[in-house]
Amino acid sequence: MGIFSKTCEYAMRAVFYIASQSKEGQRKGLKEIAENINSPEHFLAKILQKLSKEGIVQSVKGPNGGFYIAHKSLQLPLVSVITVLEGETAFTGCGLGLSNCSEKNPCPLHLEFKKVRRQLNRMFRETTIGDFNEELLKGNFTLNR
Repeated sequence: MGIFSKTCEYAMRAVFYIASQSKEGQRKGLKEIAENINSPEHFLAKILQKLSKEGIVQSVKGPNGGFYIAHKSLQLPLVSVITVLEGETAFTGCGLGLSNCSEKNPCPLHLEFKKVRRQLNRMFRETTIGDFNEELLKGNFTLNR
């Protein structure tokens, strides 16, 4: 189980896959992306629509269309993908999902999870899509389960 929603997990995997396939102007269709990241196609379509609307991925319609990531999008921090889908609550929510957890009313995980959230927040703000893409292209990372 990941720390993010399925929507966010699919979004990040899709962004990484599209980025790794966008060299030399290549575009990838929805079906191919869905197959390569193990995502339901209809669900991924909605996610990619949101990411496209926000300028994280780019798309071209038509027979030679598909999704790609422009060079400027590679410079975006990973947090931009997360906040498009989950907002800032991804970095402020309770580790147990309790709505009443707070500094004054902490859950059992509150103090430790706060440290982890802070580290994750920093990593996702300081790391760009392109940083992970370089490692993916070198074969140092994988998107396969």
